[in-house]
Amino acid sequence: MEGTTEAVRPEGTAAGNGARPLVGTPLERIARLKDVIAKGGDEAQKLRRLPNETVEALVDEGLFRFAMPAELGGENASTTETIEILEAISAIDASVGWNVMLGSEINAMAAGGMDPKLAQEVYLGHPRVIMCGGGGPGSKPSRAEKQADGSYKVWGEATFISGVHNAEWCFLAAPVVPLGEGFTGNPLDARMWFLHKSQYEIIDVWDMAGLRGSGSNTVRADGAVVPEKYADVQLVVMPPYYDNPVFRIPTPLRLSYNKVAVALGVAKGAIDAFIDLANNKIPFLSASKLADRPIAQHRVGEMVAKYRAARAYVMEAMKEVEDELWAGADQPGARTTQNARLACTYAANACMEVVDVLHNTAGTSGMQMKSPLERKLRDAHGCATHRWVAHPLFTDLGKILLGHEAPEEFAGAGGGPGLGAKK
Repeated sequence: MEGTTEAVRPEGTAAGNGARPLVGTPLERIARLKDVIAKGGDEAQKLRRLPNETVEALVDEGLFRFAMPAELGGENASTTETIEILEAISAIDASVGWNVMLGSEINAMAAGGMDPKLAQEVYLGHPRVIMCGGGGPGSKPSRAEKQADGSYKVWGEATFISGVHNAEWCFLAAPVVPLGEGFTGNPLDARMWFLHKSQYEIIDVWDMAGLRGSGSNTVRADGAVVPEKYADVQLVVMPPYYDNPVFRIPTPLRLSYNKVAVALGVAKGAIDAFIDLANNKIPFLSASKLADRPIAQHRVGEMVAKYRAARAYVMEAMKEVEDELWAGADQPGARTTQNARLACTYAANACMEVVDVLHNTAGTSGMQMKSPLERKLRDAHGCATHRWVAHPLFTDLGKILLGHEAPEEFAGAGGGPGLGAKK
């Protein structure tokens, strides 16, 4: 794949496990790990998170770091390169892909949101580091209090923290409130807090069908201490410290294109699994293979077209965003933002339809727990229900197309929930 080879990494930069250089592009490294990813995905169904050995293998191949700046040991991937990489992993197993998506996404965002000297300490000093964070509000209202020594103490919960078992650091949202007053403040004024794993508890509540191995559990902080040196670490800083346009993409859009990449991978994997099944299955009371039936031929043709169209729309929209940023825009404009969000939303839901139709066409064979189509059905629905690509966004974007004023999230030029952004 163009643009993500060793050539973008400064000579001497630690890569992968910090001891040996990475060999080949990310896509080539993923191909070598295919059996490891598949085995880890199977085991993750039982554990509800990735096995440690799978995480270690992915770290060895630099697959949590490809989106980071080259100065910090990453490969400086563009948005479209990121989509290709996550799609390739997710076509093998979506839970593995989701873990890599979240870990690489937060690794890169955090790298872009901290002072470069501190970032060198955090990343180059610990080349196997993985981060997580974001999520939703928990059952406990959150708050942060500034201490006399410049540190902060943080209380609260964050739900749906994917890959938390893999992570060394987690970002948890909480508003700052006056010391000792005990009220929670306005959650819309929350900022992100950079917490080491020693400062929070993992509450094991993830028991879902779709993306079952994502380990998206709850994090609880009870007076977690954020030292003063980490108090200003956020997920987005404007103006950015690095030239890659990715670091000027507002958080909502950044979260969208990462999520849709996994959905595209699930659809691609389902197409491959269906074709394999159709060429080997002889339906009940039939003398010919499923591949010889007109209904199978019709549906696979239509669904491949739908997948390719959705993927092309996403890639075109994200390239337009990057072209605008390379041309000098501080952040994407309203039109490119809305088009890219529509592309990501459409593609996630179209990919769900692709898997639904192929699963149905496969008949009872697709329903068996051992069938790849069964897991991909669950995973496709898991991807399409995520907040940043879910179907309710069609209403928001449709209103804009009909002339209504764009909400802040879709207004471009930095619009949208802050989610840890600072200027």
